[in-house]
Amino acid sequence: MPKVDILNQTGKKVADLTLSEYVFGIEPHQQALFDVVNAQRAAMRQGTHDVKNRGEVSGGGRKPWRQKGTGRARQGSTRSPQWRHGGVVFGPTPRSYAVKLNQKVRQLALRSALSYHQANGQLRVVDSVALEAPKTKLFREFLESLEIQGKTLVIAKTFNQNEELAARNIPTVQFSLVNHVSVYDILNCKNLVITKDAVESLEEVLGND
Repeated sequence: MPKVDILNQTGKKVADLTLSEYVFGIEPHQQALFDVVNAQRAAMRQGTHDVKNRGEVSGGGRKPWRQKGTGRARQGSTRSPQWRHGGVVFGPTPRSYAVKLNQKVRQLALRSALSYHQANGQLRVVDSVALEAPKTKLFREFLESLEIQGKTLVIAKTFNQNEELAARNIPTVQFSLVNHVSVYDILNCKNLVITKDAVESLEEVLGND
């Protein structure tokens, strides 16, 4: 079973933690990761795009000329698609881009993402994330003590206002509650910082297939 050090706010080791091999030690499933990330990115699309077809554009109620005898092609409306100011054919209309995935696939992808970071040494487990004041300097010192650089995702059960305000000016830091963590956010970061109680919650939820 994989083991990690539990670090405190200053980056010092305070205890050992044995991680669940079923959650943090599996071989990442590439297809599950692809399917879940694809579904999450699709869900980000608003789907509000819309065009006006020939029934929605204004005008064109009168037949432009009689059916026969003019030598020209028959026309029923000046808002047909071939006309200037006419309606659009086969244009986008409001729709939902949601993709349905089975719960086991989503859980497999989440376990794969966590195992990927653990296998590559990009996982840090801390006893807690609590700052005395909402200062960016304090949060930067916290990241430096953990020897972290680049995009970082911090996962915990709860956050107070100090942490959120302190990291607001750091564009490479993102927060996520353990019950709302997404596979896309985990794979989109270079470093993963998880509190000890959040690790226990993930193992409790993902430990049962």
